[in-house]
Amino acid sequence: MEGTIVVLAVLILTVITIGLGVRLVPQGSKQVVQRLGKFHKTLPPGLNIIIPYVDSVAYKVTTKDIVLDIPSQEVITLDNVVIIANAVAYINIVSPEKAVYGVEDYELAIRTLVQTSLRSIVGEMKLDDALSSRDQIKARLKHSISDDIADWGITLKTVEIQDINPSGTMQTAMEEQAAAERQRRATVTRADGEKTAAILEADGRLEASRRDAEAKVVLATATKEAIEKVTAGIQDKELPAVYLLGEKYVEAMREMANSDNSKLVFLPADIPAAVRGLMSGMK
Repeated sequence: MEGTIVVLAVLILTVITIGLGVRLVPQGSKQVVQRLGKFHKTLPPGLNIIIPYVDSVAYKVTTKDIVLDIPSQEVITLDNVVIIANAVAYINIVSPEKAVYGVEDYELAIRTLVQTSLRSIVGEMKLDDALSSRDQIKARLKHSISDDIADWGITLKTVEIQDINPSGTMQTAMEEQAAAERQRRATVTRADGEKTAAILEADGRLEASRRDAEAKVVLATATKEAIEKVTAGIQDKELPAVYLLGEKYVEAMREMANSDNSKLVFLPADIPAAVRGLMSGMK
């Protein structure tokens, strides 16, 4: 009976020992082994043998890319404007022993480092530059932290700026400023339109006046030529002149009779005598 117990105990101890000495590391991860409390080696994926009771797996580290979300934070730009910025970083652990022994918490350390660098970079830029220069911020951010985290055996694959926007108060002020600027432009455009219309109207009046003057000159010239021709035609003959003036006289009387304001029109009984009276007055 006692022999059986001893055999069972030995078998159990053997199984435990083998279990402690044989390590199966899954693909996509590595395990850091310590020997008597001191770093010994890093186990790659697959079957690995360690010394039971002497070696122990202290850390299990993934070799896949890790996505670190960088929390939003307030950043003050060079022109003293508060903006809200956050980012996301993609890292890969290439030396697990450096990552676990070089820093207490590498994820927290990288988040803090990205936030600090982001504040420093944006703080050297004005608001308009910060809002329109994401690629520049990204490049400077990656360059500034890559060397630091390399000492921890970590590679920064890339870092992306997720959001970079003015604070709520600043957004309200910018919207009001934009509305005022649009109103100012509308006022200027309206004033320019009214000015242009007034100029065009004045030019139109000027052109109309010029043409009216030219027409009067042409009409006066034509009248002068007509009078000269009539004078040359009738010479000292009275009858043609009496006829022409009588014709104009009758036409004027007709127009007066057709006028809405005319009620009575008196015609002289002897029109030729009246015409001769006009001619005598003209002489």
